[in-house]
Amino acid sequence: MSRSIRPDAVLVQAVIAGALSFAHLHDLAQAAGQTGWKAWAYPVSVDLLLVAAWRRLRIDGPSRLAWCWFLVALVASLGANVATAGFLDLANPPALLRLGVAGWPALAFLGGTLLAHTPTPRRTTDGQAHASDAPDSATVTHAPQSESTSATEPEPIPAAEPVPALPEAPAAVAASAVQAPLALVAHARRLADDHRARTGSPIDLDTLRARLNVPPAMADAIAAQLT
Repeated sequence: MSRSIRPDAVLVQAVIAGALSFAHLHDLAQAAGQTGWKAWAYPVSVDLLLVAAWRRLRIDGPSRLAWCWFLVALVASLGANVATAGFLDLANPPALLRLGVAGWPALAFLGGTLLAHTPTPRRTTDGQAHASDAPDSATVTHAPQSESTSATEPEPIPAAEPVPALPEAPAAVAASAVQAPLALVAHARRLADDHRARTGSPIDLDTLRARLNVPPAMADAIAAQLT
């Protein structure tokens, strides 16, 4: 089944405007002394430079280079439209017009080369660092051991005397003494958010320590900062 062809008003308008601009550029180049195929090559060169600059703006985003050559090609096109409207005597064109038409090929070649071969700097998005981007030199500060427990052993306690219970404070002291790097905490927060989005429940301490591959004391310190 053949599809019906419906004319687009915007497309028709673009074709008419392009044809008129093409003809004006040809007439201006011919008046400046360019004859034969050379007069037809000038409008093609101007339009191609305009399209190349616009494509660079659309794909790579705004840049000074693309805007500069887009304005150069736009001024050349508009200048030809205005010059052929009776503002200049095309039978006796001024020397400045002849100079501009003669120098246009070199200018257009320079602009096209810069637009095609100038690299575009890559943009980095903040907050997208992976685990490999975390600093490798992150050190874990362990809680210092007391000299009394490391240097000397406790004396044996007689069986008759009750054995005092050991305090449970060293684990909390060790967890509070660990200083987790900010980059590692940010990475752990992204892992926790991803786990919650996939499972619907908060990440547990063992899973967090396995995903980060850090000691238990460091995992406790990171978990304390995430809450």
